[in-house]
Amino acid sequence: MSGAQKLFIGGAWTEPDLGHYEVINPATEEVVGLAPEASRAQVYEAAAAAREAFASWSRTRPEERARILDRAADIVQRETEPYAALARAESGATAPTARGMQVAVGAARFRRYAKGALEPVEEPLPPQINAAGPMGKAGVFGALAVRRPVGVVTCITSYNNPWANAAGKVAPALAMGNTVVVKPAPQDPLSVYRMAEALAEAGAPPGTVNVVTGSAPDIGEAAVDSPHVDMVSFTGSTSVGQRIAEVCGRGMKRQLMELGGKGAALVFDDADVDSAVRGIGTTFSFYSGQICTAPTRVIAQRGVYDRLVAGLAAYAGRLTVGDPADARTVVGPVISAAHRDRVESYVELGRKEGARPVVGGGRPAYDKGFYVAPALFADCTNDMRVVREEIFGPVVVVVPFDDEEEGVALANDSDYGLIDYVWSGDVARAFRVAGLLRAGGVGVNTVGRNMEAPFGGFKRSGVGRDVGSYALHAYSELQAVVWPG
Repeated sequence: MSGAQKLFIGGAWTEPDLGHYEVINPATEEVVGLAPEASRAQVYEAAAAAREAFASWSRTRPEERARILDRAADIVQRETEPYAALARAESGATAPTARGMQVAVGAARFRRYAKGALEPVEEPLPPQINAAGPMGKAGVFGALAVRRPVGVVTCITSYNNPWANAAGKVAPALAMGNTVVVKPAPQDPLSVYRMAEALAEAGAPPGTVNVVTGSAPDIGEAAVDSPHVDMVSFTGSTSVGQRIAEVCGRGMKRQLMELGGKGAALVFDDADVDSAVRGIGTTFSFYSGQICTAPTRVIAQRGVYDRLVAGLAAYAGRLTVGDPADARTVVGPVISAAHRDRVESYVELGRKEGARPVVGGGRPAYDKGFYVAPALFADCTNDMRVVREEIFGPVVVVVPFDDEEEGVALANDSDYGLIDYVWSGDVARAFRVAGLLRAGGVGVNTVGRNMEAPFGGFKRSGVGRDVGSYALHAYSELQAVVWPG
């Protein structure tokens, strides 16, 4: 167990006003460490420190920002083993995931936005010829569209990936010349403090990065409503995102919202069923289904329906559920006892709604840990709550369809639209169907991601886009500069 963590405000490690709370290992139910309980006043102090630091940080040369971000990536890579051990302990991720998908991705994002700091911010526009008139003589006017930093950005991160999610916000925000207040998820905040340490060691000036935590919602609310905050970048549930958006609307604050998902996976009769099973099966194993991009809602054409259900059942049955520290484990715990209860309640709801339970859904026989066995429901209909609502656990539902038009209609009949998937042997059809899906991203015969492609959602899955250069745009404001030729 680590000691009592302090807040990071204005470059100083600060005692929290309201004491500490316990961070629990989801696999062992042991205490990982003590996270600080900030007061509302301390959150405001962090935002004020970010505001003060913004004046100088926003004027630093891009090369200096790049150097600091590159150095931060070096430090994270140097500390991979202790960082990964902590991430595994507080998030419940398996050891390979903690090392390769959390810490390593965090380092990669700092590296990517070190390069991003050097990307041009000016876009030249065609000159415009204006005739003489009330505004003056005839002339030729040149123009530039220039991206400028927004100001102070509050970054509220999700619990499923404390490294990649936080770095994916902090790195592009800093690259663009913003300063940040990071409010991590209460379940696994300690990794984010290690990130702040790495940035401080790398040379980030005091106040550039601030981290505040608390177990109660009012800490997040203070990080949103502080008058010093210009933008909020949030990853989490749609319901919380809606409340944040209301506050941002009143203050005219810029928003980047990456919210819930209920990814539809359309599997056509001509699909490679084995490929589809492997892709959809990641819902069971990757973060134990606690990921908004997961293909949790399978829409299968009747010609492959039975084979697909049987394949998914066999796949789920082969997965080892257990301690993330064990190299043989594929499915770790969910984040908390409360979330385990929520997932289990959805499994029970699926049965009551008339879905056919094919495998799993029970509680594995461990003395400790918040485990849920992967669950698969077949013969579902789109009016079932298990089909419509985000469960955020290792639960997959399968809905049959007859023809392409019906399949697309079923996929689009959702409040969400983050990432959908299409499996088909006819590539032309797959791309045609992708164009009909109301989702921010579509995977064609893959669940893989291109980390330069824009990421974000339609409908209740969010507002705005990040990843790659799109993140640099998200954390900047456009300024027009016009001059006479």
